[in-house]
Amino acid sequence: MSQTNHANHARQAQKILDSIKKNNATGDVIIDAGNSLSLKANKGELEEYKVSSSQIFGVRVIKDNKVGTAYSEASDDDALELMVQQAIQNAGFSQAEPLEMINAQTDQLSSDERILNPEDNTSTDEKIAFLFELESSVLAGKHVQSVPYNGVNSTSSSRSIYTSSGLTAFTQQRFSNAYAYALAKQGDNNTMQGHGTLGRKFSELDLNSVTKKVLNDCESMLLGKPIASKNYDVIFDEEMIVNVFNVFSMALNGRSAKDGVNPWREKVAKQVANNQLTILDNPLNKQGFGYQTFDAEGFANQTTHIIKNGELKTLLHNSVTAKHFNVANTFNASRGPKSTLGVSGVQMEIKPGTGQGELYEGEYLLITDLTGMHSGANAISGDFSFGASGYLCKDGERLQAVRGITVAGNFYQMLNNIKAIGNIQKWNWTKSDLVVDIRFADLSVSGK
Repeated sequence: MSQTNHANHARQAQKILDSIKKNNATGDVIIDAGNSLSLKANKGELEEYKVSSSQIFGVRVIKDNKVGTAYSEASDDDALELMVQQAIQNAGFSQAEPLEMINAQTDQLSSDERILNPEDNTSTDEKIAFLFELESSVLAGKHVQSVPYNGVNSTSSSRSIYTSSGLTAFTQQRFSNAYAYALAKQGDNNTMQGHGTLGRKFSELDLNSVTKKVLNDCESMLLGKPIASKNYDVIFDEEMIVNVFNVFSMALNGRSAKDGVNPWREKVAKQVANNQLTILDNPLNKQGFGYQTFDAEGFANQTTHIIKNGELKTLLHNSVTAKHFNVANTFNASRGPKSTLGVSGVQMEIKPGTGQGELYEGEYLLITDLTGMHSGANAISGDFSFGASGYLCKDGERLQAVRGITVAGNFYQMLNNIKAIGNIQKWNWTKSDLVVDIRFADLSVSGK
């Protein structure tokens, strides 16, 4: 974002806040803005070249203990004033929420642009050439029929928060990613496999790693077949373990606890998992793409131990849920310009364990893909049943590719049935979560 745009946002936000104060209310403003380039290829031809930009203002007002929100994609003074009046009107129709207040601090917060927004002068022609090379290198695979899903994206975005108390917070970031999904066929068997790469600078994208993984997975999964139905020890790879935890993230959420639907709402300070398991929310890890320095209320972020040695230390909270339970705020407020105040984890980190030697002993199933994850899971009871594929392994070696199976169990029981936790941390490809391999004992697998 240019200094001119930043100054314009500050001026517009001040007008919004002045209008809120004239209505005897308090409030805050979120301004999200961004620019993006999206490219897609089809057999060496450019199928999509899309340049887009967006800017959206979101206001939250609190009047007489009632909260109202509204948003505007227009930035002229009349539109912004109308947005304020709409939020005031919406507040009048809402139920009282005496615990929801505007952050009273007057800090000036910003993120480190050297990390989040490094200079990148890669030309569009270079990005197109990269995309064509990615598609052609995957298409060159032995059994690959097509690469129907592929793309290169470059995005630059910013968020500004202004409050009626005088707090301001600003962050700006950029990143690029590339991905390819290949359709492969051999005889009557076919498979779709994909992978991606991500970087703050375009030069950090790794074309060869994507190509290698996609082609290796295609070759393996074409030979995949069901295995015997029985209970197996299971390791979810770094992509799938993140997806599994996300499906059941309600259990860590103070908002769902306040609403009475969190199965762990009365489990704080109690054992909920094997004592080997320690999980953090660590937004301050600068290596991850979830790195951020303040939450949606403008509070400075911190690292939070959620589960430590199997004990639930805290749920994740914003200021409202923390007051409701009379506990410390973990500064996990989430809100977009169009949404109300919520709670969200930022950057999960699973700490290394000491069971590397036991991790790959004997027979186990490595799961690399899951389907039906939301329709096949009950976040309250913890029960799940997912379509799955991966590899049957023994003593760290892959014996055969596996597909056409169903893995089922209970998430909350699974956390207590951990056999081993590895000591090597690794990011998922989008670098949103830092995880380790965890061996879960005796999950039910239906195959042949």
